[in-house]
Amino acid sequence: MADLPFGDRADFDAADRGFVAALSPAVVRANGSVVWDSDSYGFLARECPDTAHPSLWRQGQLCVKQGLYEVTDGIYQVRGLDLSNMTLIEGDEGVIVIDPLLSVECAAAGLKLYRDQRGDRPVTAVIYTHSHADHFGGVRGVTDGSVPILAPSGFLEHAVSENVYAGTAMNRRATYMYGPALPRSPEGQIGAGLGMTTSTGTISLIPPSKDITHTGQEETLDGVRIVFQLTPGTEAPAEMNFLIPGRRALCMAENATHNQHNILTLRGAVVRDPRVWSRHLTEAIELFADRAEVVFASHHWPTWGNENIVTFLARQRDLYAYLHDQTLRMMNKGMTGTEIAEAMRMPPALEQAWHTHGYYGSVSHNVKAIYQRYLGWFDGNPAHLWEHPPVEQARRYVECMGGREGVLAFARRYLDDGDLRFAASLLNHAVFADEHDGQARSMLAEVYTRLGQGAENGTWRNFYLVGALELTGGVVPADIDTTSPEMIAALTIEQLFDSMSIRVDGPKAWNESLAIDWRLTDLNQRHRTTLSNGALIHQPDPRPRPVDLTLTLTQRQLIGLLTGGSADGIEHDGDMDVLRRLTAVLEDPDPAFAIVTP
Repeated sequence: MADLPFGDRADFDAADRGFVAALSPAVVRANGSVVWDSDSYGFLARECPDTAHPSLWRQGQLCVKQGLYEVTDGIYQVRGLDLSNMTLIEGDEGVIVIDPLLSVECAAAGLKLYRDQRGDRPVTAVIYTHSHADHFGGVRGVTDGSVPILAPSGFLEHAVSENVYAGTAMNRRATYMYGPALPRSPEGQIGAGLGMTTSTGTISLIPPSKDITHTGQEETLDGVRIVFQLTPGTEAPAEMNFLIPGRRALCMAENATHNQHNILTLRGAVVRDPRVWSRHLTEAIELFADRAEVVFASHHWPTWGNENIVTFLARQRDLYAYLHDQTLRMMNKGMTGTEIAEAMRMPPALEQAWHTHGYYGSVSHNVKAIYQRYLGWFDGNPAHLWEHPPVEQARRYVECMGGREGVLAFARRYLDDGDLRFAASLLNHAVFADEHDGQARSMLAEVYTRLGQGAENGTWRNFYLVGALELTGGVVPADIDTTSPEMIAALTIEQLFDSMSIRVDGPKAWNESLAIDWRLTDLNQRHRTTLSNGALIHQPDPRPRPVDLTLTLTQRQLIGLLTGGSADGIEHDGDMDVLRRLTAVLEDPDPAFAIVTP
């Protein structure tokens, strides 16, 4: 850390460049509740304390800068008013909005800030760069959907499936990742590396009206010519970069930002492909770099100057390629993911570049993600093939170490010696062996606090500190729900039935056998669901055969049924008790499940 170039102020100069105006006060409210508060991070103006990693503190000082910024002639960004940026491109008649943040309220506040400075220009188009909610959730804060909305091919499928199928588990883990329940202070939450945190307002979704289907596709929006590069399988399953030739400006979406990104986000997602990621970055350099004088992204601050752009993109490319290739090299020597993560050393030129540091992703968990992508959870050691679950394993470890007192004594020794990682392992066993052991919980909270406050990675810090918080104060439920009504409405019929299938309580449904035909009048479709051996099987356009119940309804009525609504007014043929038997075996997810305790 001592060798890092803390005297280099280039990032601070870039983050301040083009400043037009700030939101003052930088607080966004909805229905009387605060959904965003940049002012609460005012403490970051001070020198770094002992309770934070200096490199992460520096990143927080950069990310907390908020307001309207001019990127280049006719292109502006709203930064620091949500986890992500909203970019505005001025056209002939109005303004094109790129990535309207996570919350409707924050997007509306950002648009108002822009209009206060640049005039009341109408929104003439919207572009979603990719399928993560912080890049489309605020769309109803800028439009009612009456303008063209562009997105990469596959956007809608991935946007809704990620947030609905495993949405409850992801949102619960996001409570750890972004730390919204932590105090914003030098001892608590100081950001997430990619931005400060997520806003907590209304998440909306308007489906795109036009897909970008191939690299080289050109579109003209409000007189602005845009050339697209499709980059599936990079930071998101559906993502795209684009060049605005007339402004010599390149948007890199979230494929090149001022930190090392996640190969597998700690909240959980499908593992990304760093090999494909690096190749798309090479392609972007070849396609666009010589035609760009500024590169901007959906997070952080721009980079100006053609030579700087090429260096920035090349180092980002080399970062993901190096992680991929070196992990595979060591994997093929027989090393496991954990071993590779400990052995991995980054090239000096990348280590000296601030934008490759692990503020959001990290070398450690990215290497393990690459291992997982190729070989899965099992490291090949038979001892790990059929281990006891955490509670049973913990009880046996505690017994082997001489019981509770022995574990706590060993843990205190390792804690005093500064081996926080092993102290955490021991105390985790103690807590899982007896979740009511107050002393073990208190000691583990102390260890997590120290690990968090020493972490360079913002999401690691938040995970550790929220773990400490929940050990001492109890579970903090997720404060955001990505399964909003508009998200549910955007699901395809197949995805709707998939979302029903994953709610079936298998053992409870073992002895149920039933079949329902669903006739969707507004879509002119017929679907069949069959409950058999605890599995709900979906068939589109099934062959005619006798079923227990036929329901004739609209897509909206189907969504109402699946979200707990009444069947009143729905035409049926057969025994309606069959529907009751089906809904009786559906289980609601738990948004407040335990993580650091059994």
